[in-house]
Amino acid sequence: MARRYDSSTTTFSPEGRLHQVEYAIEAINNAGTSVGILAKDGVVMASEKKITSGLLAPARTSEKTYKLCPHATCSVAGLTADANILIDQARLRAGRYGYQYQEPIPIENLVEHVCNYKQAYTQYGG
Repeated sequence: MARRYDSSTTTFSPEGRLHQVEYAIEAINNAGTSVGILAKDGVVMASEKKITSGLLAPARTSEKTYKLCPHATCSVAGLTADANILIDQARLRAGRYGYQYQEPIPIENLVEHVCNYKQAYTQYGG
């Protein structure tokens, strides 16, 4: 019965549950951890690779840290497949900004763009 109500983030089941939200929470609970530490002379980033089930297909790469542009890197906690869309958006935005203004994108602008992109899917029901 749940299959009829899990195709959208805005469709409630008769019990009042949003199955897509429950699936997302379960994925977060099974995700690895990422940590960033700011030091005087740099930043240290570390990510845990967590194997959740032997039934899941193994990842093609174990990468959890990605270079977005020459001066920005991100670390992924959770499902890498979901993060790839955001990583591609950030890389595209950084590249377009660099082409247009001939200087690196400010980190605040890059973060704001990614957050607005994520919010649009939440606001408009994915």
